[in-house]
Amino acid sequence: MLDAMCIGAHPDDVEIGMGATIASMVQSGMQVLIVDLTDGEPTPHGSHEIRMRESAAAAGVLGVKRVTLTMPNRYLFDTVEAREQLAEVIREHKPRMLFVPFGEDAHPDHIAAFSIASAARFYAKLTKTGMSGDPHYPARVYSYMAVHMNLVREPSYVVDVSAHLETKLEALRCYESQFTVNPANTALIDKMSDLGRFWGSRIGVAAGEPFFSAEPVGVTGIDSLV
Repeated sequence: MLDAMCIGAHPDDVEIGMGATIASMVQSGMQVLIVDLTDGEPTPHGSHEIRMRESAAAAGVLGVKRVTLTMPNRYLFDTVEAREQLAEVIREHKPRMLFVPFGEDAHPDHIAAFSIASAARFYAKLTKTGMSGDPHYPARVYSYMAVHMNLVREPSYVVDVSAHLETKLEALRCYESQFTVNPANTALIDKMSDLGRFWGSRIGVAAGEPFFSAEPVGVTGIDSLV
């Protein structure tokens, strides 16, 4: 079984929202897979080939594998077909946890990705279906923040990523077509560094990443709260 499947609408979404947490999980021996629902194209300075090369390099920095599905960028909708396509990936890899985009955003693709992923979690457990693979239901689902709005929301928990913030930034630097060549986005990597330090300050460490849960978060002991 996979420990965690991290789902994004586009290549770079997962890295923006939780790249340092992924690096931390990988270092601890967890098996993590990134799933992009689209290839992220078209963009002003990208192409399918460029985005696939960049996303593969970023996954290599984080030490994970990734799968890119064939849903359409800019026209991503929560349909039965989209739910089943992602549910089949969940049934194949059987993750214990899902990490999905935050459901409130200015970007319609991100909102759709949240809906698709939430529904696919349910669809993945269905029996008597034409979907491939055996039924599987991930035990937990959490949202990460990678949004096109200046949202301030109280997280369910913040992960200490002090030792892995630079790995996240290195992964983001792989997306040259998005964050180096495109003048509209050149400040993003510095912003991610600042946000990491902000969330770290909320829990008294150097850097952190926030996560959100609709259900109560369980801990194995009081020491997990420190």
